[in-house]
Amino acid sequence: MDSVTILVASTGKNVALAEAFEQQLTSKSIAFKTLHLCDLNLPMYTTEQEEKNLQMPGFKEASDAIKGAKGIIVCAPEYNGSMPPVLNNFIAWLSTSTEDFREHFNGKFVALASHSGGGGHNLMTSMRIQFSHLGANVLGRVAIVNSSKPINLQSIEALVQGVIA
Repeated sequence: MDSVTILVASTGKNVALAEAFEQQLTSKSIAFKTLHLCDLNLPMYTTEQEEKNLQMPGFKEASDAIKGAKGIIVCAPEYNGSMPPVLNNFIAWLSTSTEDFREHFNGKFVALASHSGGGGHNLMTSMRIQFSHLGANVLGRVAIVNSSKPINLQSIEALVQGVIA
């Protein structure tokens, strides 16, 4: 069976966006795991922190969820025109946790979504560059939600289809 990992990079409105993806995955009987990155409380990545061989509760399980997923859905807010720090930090830890920095994302389908107070388009560009660099197949279609643009369930369904294709 295909599996999907949902990365939620905030405790705000992107949680509701992730829940819309969860509902769509459940309706299609697709196995999924949702990772709330803020709950991991990862220390800020530095080479000094990496050398300490920190025991980070939940990190191995999160890493395994990414490795085992066929597809990944990222729900993240735009921070100052780019990616939120919690997402950057998580990717930094993942990329240094194995010999191949692309191991977690290489060849996987990734869907990008955001509930953002801003336009969200700079975020989409930043995430597209980052995940493409890591070897992912980033879907062309995205979901951008804000106070005047509600969740579009057709977009959610199309993105789910894209990550399991």
